[in-house]
Amino acid sequence: MYEIEDEFLNYPSFITDFLYWFSLFLSRRCINTRYLIPRTQKFIPMEGTLWGNLLHPVQLTGSGRPILQAGEVECSTLDAVDLEVDENPVYPILKAGLAILTTHKIIWVDDKSRRAGAIPLASISQVFPPKKSIKNMLAKPRLRLQSWISSDGKISALGVTKGTGSVVFTLILRGQSLLDSFRGRLCELLRSRAWENDAQQVNLSKQPMGQMGSYADGNSIVEGSGSSRLKTSMAGLSGILRKEQEEWEATDKSLQEAFQGLNALLSKAKEMVMLAEKMRVKLLAGSNAQSGGGNDMEMGSKQEMQDWLLSVGIASPVTKESAGALYHQQLSRQLADFVQIPLERAGGMIALIDVYCMFNRARGTELISPEDLLQACAIWEKLNVPVMFRRFDSGVIVIQSKAKNDEEVFARIKDLVAKPEALQTGVGASEAARTLGVAPALAKEYLLAAESKGFLCRDDGPDGLRFYINFFKEINPNNMFV
Repeated sequence: MYEIEDEFLNYPSFITDFLYWFSLFLSRRCINTRYLIPRTQKFIPMEGTLWGNLLHPVQLTGSGRPILQAGEVECSTLDAVDLEVDENPVYPILKAGLAILTTHKIIWVDDKSRRAGAIPLASISQVFPPKKSIKNMLAKPRLRLQSWISSDGKISALGVTKGTGSVVFTLILRGQSLLDSFRGRLCELLRSRAWENDAQQVNLSKQPMGQMGSYADGNSIVEGSGSSRLKTSMAGLSGILRKEQEEWEATDKSLQEAFQGLNALLSKAKEMVMLAEKMRVKLLAGSNAQSGGGNDMEMGSKQEMQDWLLSVGIASPVTKESAGALYHQQLSRQLADFVQIPLERAGGMIALIDVYCMFNRARGTELISPEDLLQACAIWEKLNVPVMFRRFDSGVIVIQSKAKNDEEVFARIKDLVAKPEALQTGVGASEAARTLGVAPALAKEYLLAAESKGFLCRDDGPDGLRFYINFFKEINPNNMFV
């Protein structure tokens, strides 16, 4: 957009409107005029700049998504949003970024430079209504909001109680409908004030596992705060066992109440995530303490329980309602962040069908279709994320970490087939799977790929498909005699 020089703003409104219309007419006919000033400031990174001293810092994941606080949920996402400070030309305009509205803040992200800053909702004192004039009707929609700033010049996250001044931000959007929906959602979040519940949730998470209770309406309570005095019934070994039993009974009661209905489950989602995290930590501590004396069956059951608790869910899944037109892009980024830990545990490669099951299980009720998953994986090449989408010659589709190098895998396979036992009996998919730390189906794909490279040769006999080291490459054709 272009703006008329300040000298014309002193004229009456009908003259300025005429000048705006005339300048717009000239600009559309590609006529250069000295009365127009193009706004072409480039993006400046946050660190060590005026914007970095004003906005709150936000950390990004490897795929470029913001790392949210505990209990923070994404509500709306818009792209190509400009951010500026009203009546303060010192701050350069942040161009064409990603605006993410959460329950706690407004996050502005620049995809190219991977820089981000946030405006806490607690600091917003007023959301201005849109201006009604011919100029504003023809210009891009703007959302103006006032925030409190502290004495050090940074936005005050505590609002008016700690704010010593104020600043007006302007978000420049692309469409009027996007502005209306974004503004309406922002006003709802400001009225709900979800960030004020963080302190209560943090205090609740610090309580022992048996001290979490609940009312019937879903409001969390903390029991036992007034009964911490030493009692005779709680002393000794019997008292410890009785206290342990009471803790598990309270936990079981909380689980039963949560699963009575969908509404109760949704209202207790945060408490269930905290409970699952406490159980996971307790199991990890127990397994570390008993790693030398426990049997395999007990350790296996604990590992299975840990795997189940690790996949308890994603706190803020990307949905079509919150992401809008950016649904597949944000879903792709969230999927890239989600699969990194399973990839590390699976040897750097997972079949696409397994990722689909794990990702949908973690998303809870916000399930995605196979088509959405394929589209999300196809965008990874453009987003420069640490994972990749791969299709083998046999048609098997997998998700692989970029740190996983095929040459390194082929070297391990060649070492495996060069062992004395492998020289006699060969190597199958199961032996390669144990060596590479991947599933047998994926190990077979690696063996077939190594065969196509000329490192292995096959023997399809009564024992199944076996692979041997390829000695034919070492034969000199000049020394062959018939």
